[in-house]
Amino acid sequence: MKHKLLELEPLAGILDELRTRGKSIVQCHGVFDMLHVGHIRHFQQARNLGDVLIVTVTPDQHVNKGPQRPVFGEQLRAEAIAALESVDYVAINQWPDAVPTIELLQPDIYLKGIDYKKAEEDITGGIQREQDAVQAGGGKLAFTDDITFSSSHLLNRHLPVFSDSTREYLAGFSSTYSAHDITAVLDRAQELRVLVIGETIIDEYVYCETMGKSGKEPVLAARLDHTEQFAGGVLAVANHVAAFCDKVSLVTALGERDANEAFIEEKLSPKIQREFVRAANSATIIKRRFVELYPPQKLFELYLMKEVDATGELAATHPPELEPLLNRLIPDHDLVIVVDYGHGLVDVPISATLDHKSKFLAVNVQINAGNHGFNTISKYNRADYICISEAELRLDARSRYRPLTELMEMAASKHECEKVLITRGNQGCITYAPRAGFNHVPSFGIRVVDRVGAGDTVLAVTSLLAALDAPMEMVGVVGNAAGAEAVSSAGIGAPLSRVPFYRHLETLLK
Repeated sequence: MKHKLLELEPLAGILDELRTRGKSIVQCHGVFDMLHVGHIRHFQQARNLGDVLIVTVTPDQHVNKGPQRPVFGEQLRAEAIAALESVDYVAINQWPDAVPTIELLQPDIYLKGIDYKKAEEDITGGIQREQDAVQAGGGKLAFTDDITFSSSHLLNRHLPVFSDSTREYLAGFSSTYSAHDITAVLDRAQELRVLVIGETIIDEYVYCETMGKSGKEPVLAARLDHTEQFAGGVLAVANHVAAFCDKVSLVTALGERDANEAFIEEKLSPKIQREFVRAANSATIIKRRFVELYPPQKLFELYLMKEVDATGELAATHPPELEPLLNRLIPDHDLVIVVDYGHGLVDVPISATLDHKSKFLAVNVQINAGNHGFNTISKYNRADYICISEAELRLDARSRYRPLTELMEMAASKHECEKVLITRGNQGCITYAPRAGFNHVPSFGIRVVDRVGAGDTVLAVTSLLAALDAPMEMVGVVGNAAGAEAVSSAGIGAPLSRVPFYRHLETLLK
């Protein structure tokens, strides 16, 4: 078996030599996360179409079926395929898709399963690109026509990563809504004109190795390893929205000094129309977290933010150019998403402007160490969609033990709000609409690395669905899927990407 496992470059050389001997090359490509009889028959048919069968395997980092996949690592998947008699060579791909591999290996036949034959149903567009690459190299695309299985379906049923209750919930949900139903709604978001407003936050992670107590003082000493910076706060929300919408505007405040504008410009999607206002006597907000390198554990957090005024209080007034800017922009947008971190940008006059002018207003008001207890949803008189955590709702209601559903009904009535989603960490979320009632949606997070930015991710994608009047249970499922992606990496991970996210939803509901 081991002689069959090769790197791509040596394999390309072997194939060149085989061609000189008149041998025809057949290539199959895929994830093959759970090897099953459908794969085995696929490879057998492929072997009958030529002299040499090569199989290329999607690497772990490019398996876009959600944070719980692949179940089996790339090396194990490759070894399982190499053990089959019908397969001559196996290589692990280096790229996100098969096109560069096809161009390198130049197969005579590139074989896909029958379920890929309808290229118009391929949300990735990959089949057409693969066909173009095969034909450019003188080969042709072909399809097998035999028994088919879904690895995702088999894994979900027989090697589940979720609890029995979560599996039961997903089975019930998928009997009502398919992944296609969800993506059809999200596709409509492409035409939405979305305005996102909130504070820019640069999330900085300082990774270090603790060495122990200082020799002379009761201080923890650590050795610096490296530092990473992420575009957080409203920047992350805008980037997530831009994955689904073509028309996105951003209004945010940068510091008059230490603005970090070049970093911010580099990190923002080119789709986003930027409108920067300047926070007086301030630098752009940085939240610096000191993290133990191994095992990863946060040690300390430092806020670099607005300076205090002469009275010792944080300045609470918005930049003077903000209100006229919003008055000009809001009427031209279908949806306004507010990410309110309570650091001074959105004060009461600005929240009133948003209340009165927005066609559809989605609001997230967060509590954090910089505003704890002083920044709640009550600063808004109305909203069309509220997306906050249970702790944020309870703090606003000053109620620790009252049933959460009662508090949600009260918030919906108080804010004249038709749609509410309350996130609950590892307990998932609860959605509410006066006409549809409550839906309890379990968490889909299997691997929780870092919760920073998870709420922002949920807000971004669910606001689009809420504005498009999607069923609230669908909103909750999509929000939890997005949240699961957000918590699976340290810091603010890469923005949601439309096609991988669609594949995640497909996998989840199989």
